Amino acid sequence: MTKDWLSYIGNTPLVLLSRLFANDRGINVHAKLELLNPNGSSKDRPAARIISAALEQGLIGPGSVIIESSSGNMAISLAAICSRLGMRFISVVDPKTTAQNIRIMRAYGADVELVQQPDPETGEFLPARLNRVRQLVQHIPNSFWPNQYENENNYLSHKDGTMREIIAELGQVDYVIGGVSTCGTMLGCATFVKEQQLSTKIVAVDAIGSVILGGTKGKRYFPGLGAGIAPPFSETKFMDYALQVNEADMVAGCRMLAQHESILAGPSSGAVVYALKEALLHKIPDGSVCAIILHDRGERYMDTVYNDDWVARHLNAGSA
Repeated sequence: MTKDWLSYIGNTPLVLLSRLFANDRGINVHAKLELLNPNGSSKDRPAARIISAALEQGLIGPGSVIIESSSGNMAISLAAICSRLGMRFISVVDPKTTAQNIRIMRAYGADVELVQQPDPETGEFLPARLNRVRQLVQHIPNSFWPNQYENENNYLSHKDGTMREIIAELGQVDYVIGGVSTCGTMLGCATFVKEQQLSTKIVAVDAIGSVILGGTKGKRYFPGLGAGIAPPFSETKFMDYALQVNEADMVAGCRMLAQHESILAGPSSGAVVYALKEALLHKIPDGSVCAIILHDRGERYMDTVYNDDWVARHLNAGSA
C-alpha cells in the first residue's frame, strides 16, 4: 500500500565510508545519511515529531499558523510538513539565510519574515529572530511556536530515531560524531546512550566562531552549524569530546566526501568528516566502530561550499 511521504521520515541508510577512511587499523566509519530524509536533512525528524505532538495535544489543528526561527533546514522541513497538513507556515530568517533556502521555503507556500538588524545587546541575529517570533505569535490568532531550541521533542526525535537506528544496525558503536546547532541531534544520541548504559562516546563538532562549545564568538558564513549564543540544550553536558572546525576545513571535508565517496553534503557534514579524519582518527583505538551524522544535502550549497570563486573570496582558500 502506498504511504504518505511523512511516514518515510527517519530510517535513513547507514553506509560504510570505505574509501575516505581506508586504514590498516581495523577502524570502520559509517555515515548516517540524514540527507536522505524526504526534505533533505536531519531536521525532518524534529519537525515531524514536534508537529505531531502538538496535534495530539490539541495545540494546533487545521488552519493553525506555525511560526519558527530557522537558518534554513528546519524551516524547509516545517514548510513542507505544514503544506502537507494544510497549515500556514511563517519562517523568521536573517540575512545569513541563503537565497536558495528561501526559494525552497516559498515553493512550499511558506511566508518569509526577514529580520534585518541583530539584537542590540548581543550583536547576534538569533535573539532578534526569537523576539520577532514572540511578537508574531502574540499578534496572530491560532498561532504556534514549535521552539526547536527548547522543545524536548527535538532531541527525543534523535534519541528514539537517529541513535536507536544506528545501534540497531551496527550493534556496538564506539564513537558517534555529529555537528551542533540547537544541539538536538547530539543531545538525543547522548540521551539514548545514557539510558541504555552504552559505552559509546559522543563527539560534538562546532564551528570556529561559535560559542556553543565554549569558543570565542566570530564571523561565520555557513548557517546550520554553531551559534553566536549558547542554546538551552547545550547546558546539558552531553558530549565526551568537543571539536571545532574552521569554515575552510568544512569545505575541505565536503570536497573529500564528494571526491572519495560520491556523497554531496552540506558544511556541517564537512565539519564532521574533517574533524574525524584530521583531529580524532589517529587518537582512537584500533578496531573502533564510528558513526558520523551527515546532516543535509550539498545541493543547497552550490553557490558557496562547491563554488571555487566564493571559497577563494570569502575563506582565502583554493579548491580542495
